[in-house]
Amino acid sequence: MTMHDDWMRARRTLKADDALGCVACRGDETLTGAGRGVKPLLAWLAAGQRLDGFSASDRVVGKAAAMLYIQLGAVAVHGHVMSEAGLAMLRSHHVEAACDELVPMIRNRANTGMCPIEQSVRGIDDPAQAETPIRAAVAELMAARS
Repeated sequence: MTMHDDWMRARRTLKADDALGCVACRGDETLTGAGRGVKPLLAWLAAGQRLDGFSASDRVVGKAAAMLYIQLGAVAVHGHVMSEAGLAMLRSHHVEAACDELVPMIRNRANTGMCPIEQSVRGIDDPAQAETPIRAAVAELMAARS
């Protein structure tokens, strides 16, 4: 099986199940992440899961998600929606990247500006430094909702 086959399988699996936020495939292995935004990626990092050699498909890939995929070791990432910064980040780290819709930036849910998770990594270029500010932004958002 090729990386392209893995990529297509990940895309089909994600499209078939609205409960999934992301899917990663490598050969016979399929990993699924439930939940919105970067939560499944953060859960994989916390569990020590690696995506070395995996091709992933995700609903929304901004710079923050791109940095997490790089940290996880994915070789290819497809986003239904992908930001220009996310695409540039993936390509600069030699990760195959493609999307259905390329957007200037990932917007917040109210559509009034930049997504707060994206904002958290705006000045960061090293994926190894992204997880802490992303986790802080997620915690802030969760606290604001309760």
